[in-house]
Amino acid sequence: MSDESERERIARAAMRIADAEGLAALSMRRLAAELGVATMSLYRHVRDKDELVLLMTDLAYGEDGLPDPPPPGWRAQLELLARLEWALYRRHPWLAQVVSFTRPVMVPNAMAHTEWAMRAVSGLGLDANTVLHIGTALTAYVRGVAVNLESEAEARQDTGVDGDEWIRAQEPSFAEVFASGRFPVLGHVLTQPGLDFDLDTLFAFGLRGLLDGLAVLIGRT
Repeated sequence: MSDESERERIARAAMRIADAEGLAALSMRRLAAELGVATMSLYRHVRDKDELVLLMTDLAYGEDGLPDPPPPGWRAQLELLARLEWALYRRHPWLAQVVSFTRPVMVPNAMAHTEWAMRAVSGLGLDANTVLHIGTALTAYVRGVAVNLESEAEARQDTGVDGDEWIRAQEPSFAEVFASGRFPVLGHVLTQPGLDFDLDTLFAFGLRGLLDGLAVLIGRT
C-alpha cells in the first residue's frame, strides 16, 4: 500500500471516531487502538494530530463533488453550495469546529468551495472586497449554524435526552422567568404551541434571508 493510501486509511479511521464521539475523543493513541497498530507507527505517515485533522478536513470536503457545469445563476449556485456544506456538517459535526475564516485551513477541497462561491458572483460588477465578503458570509453562515451540531450530539450522547426533551424539561424554569414580566415578547413567543426549534428549519430560514439580502445588494450594482 502506498504512503498516500495509508494516510487516507488512517484519516478515514480518525473521521469515524470523530463522527461518532466528537473531535475531543480523537487522539493518536485512540486512533492506533482503532487500527490495531502501535501509536508511534502512525507518525511515519502523519506528523501530528494537527496534520491528521487537515487530512480529515480535506477528505470530508472532497466527499461531494461540486457539479460541472454549475446551475445557471449566482443564487442557485450559492444555494447549492450552502446546502451541500450543511449536509457535510450534518455528516461530520466536528468539521465546524475545525474551519476558521480568520485562519483558514489551506486544503485543496475546502479551497474549491471558496472558489465556487466567489466565481458565482464574479462578473457581476462587484469589487474584490464585495466578492470576498459574499463568499465568506455565505460559508460563515452555514458554519455558524453548524457549530451547534457537535455540542448537541455530545449532550444527547451524554444525557440520553434530545433537544426537544430538554426544552420540555426546562418549561417550569422558563415559566418562572417569564412570570416576572421582564421579557414580555420572548415570553409570548416561546409559550406559543407548535414552535419549531429544528436546526434544519433554522438553517433554511436564514439561508433564504441571506440570499434575499444579497439579491438586493447585487441589484444595486
